[in-house]
Amino acid sequence: MVKERARILVVGGGYVGMYTALRLQRKLKRELDRGEAEITVVTPDPYMTYQPFLPEAAAGSISPRHVVVPLRRLLDRCRVVIGEATSIDHAKRTAAVTTLATEEERTGPQQLSYDELVLAPGSISRTLPIPGLADHGIGFKTVEEAIGLRNHVIEQMDIASSTRDPAIRDAALTFVFVGGGYAGVEALGELEDMARYTARYYHNVRPEDMKWILVEASDRILPEVGEEMGRYTVTELRRRNIDVRLNTRLESCADRVAVLSDGARFPTRTVVWTAGVKPHPILAASDLPLNERGRLKCTPRLTIEGTTHAWAAGDAAAVPDVTAAEPGRECAPNAQHALRQAKTLGDNIAHSLRGEPLDTYSHKYVGSVASLGLHKGVAHVYGRKLKGYPAWFMHRVYHLSRVPTFNRKARVLAEWTLSGLFKREIVSLGSLEHPRAEFELAAGGKPPHTPPDNPKGSS
Repeated sequence: MVKERARILVVGGGYVGMYTALRLQRKLKRELDRGEAEITVVTPDPYMTYQPFLPEAAAGSISPRHVVVPLRRLLDRCRVVIGEATSIDHAKRTAAVTTLATEEERTGPQQLSYDELVLAPGSISRTLPIPGLADHGIGFKTVEEAIGLRNHVIEQMDIASSTRDPAIRDAALTFVFVGGGYAGVEALGELEDMARYTARYYHNVRPEDMKWILVEASDRILPEVGEEMGRYTVTELRRRNIDVRLNTRLESCADRVAVLSDGARFPTRTVVWTAGVKPHPILAASDLPLNERGRLKCTPRLTIEGTTHAWAAGDAAAVPDVTAAEPGRECAPNAQHALRQAKTLGDNIAHSLRGEPLDTYSHKYVGSVASLGLHKGVAHVYGRKLKGYPAWFMHRVYHLSRVPTFNRKARVLAEWTLSGLFKREIVSLGSLEHPRAEFELAAGGKPPHTPPDNPKGSS
């Protein structure tokens, strides 16, 4: 039994937030039933996004609905608040939260009181002050961005097919991806695969007409799978006529022209930014200790250094890696550690409430898998290196085992099976992003976009 009634506030509904709340539901089941504990989850979205499936969702291999997990259904014993934590005063045990109703109520953020705090807001895209990036760049961290990018790519093929201007056609068929990590390489691989297949249904667009460019500032891509597999990935992408530029930076994309540090210039309507992440702004708006990179200083037991009743894990937390040979090394901010940290974090909160000793988080990184498109991939797992079809198959098996709930596993497996039996979908539904455009035009209102933007498209 817990020593006293505990109000647990979980900030974030991603990997760590969802799995920690789920673990607490199970560990504190009797306490929750008796009203001795309550769990509140504050998250900007009512779902958790399984990000490794975003590239396949963008390629149309998986339905967007099956990439997300509804939090209210899974966390049925928690109070789920859809909103953003804007500041945290841990000394007073309060968090300021804005919800969807805050603006209409005009009463300002509501103050949520808590006894135990779990900070798991994740990270946001790390951008640089590059001219034109804010105006023309496309991110790849959310399911909305993934589906919007799919619609955008097919829409550019429609533009190229219908225009009589060679310059517009060339810009429409040029796709620039910045960042050679998981997100950039997998998104590029899946979308190039999808676009090459889609081109067979256009009478005047061929796969060789399209330019796919990967820009990476360092001298290698996919560092997680090892140097040898990284070199193989570069060779495989170049074999598919993808222009991989290492030791190169994007210097400008103003006026829809991508200017690279090696002097190359590419007129393009598509710049996808996947060049890293940075800590969520809520961390700086708290009174909790941060390291030089802006992440929370944590102990191996996932408590926040120098405080009590405060916990963290995942991208927001700098957790010491107790399995590393060299001292001072931290756990990598990736999904593999986040999933396992959430389990230890949930257990430790329950232990703390019951006056029991805490567990130390210890997990050795076992390897990585990455997809490069249909039937293509790389993997480095338990020291074994795989490439091609075996790596792609391992990628699917691993992530199918990790996606939450049996419901999602069954739906994803069914979609993979059906996609192997039937042809790909090649439809762009960019008008979904502006559903009222048609009615506003019919009602005599102003279009939501001004020319030359298309009010029904994704551009």
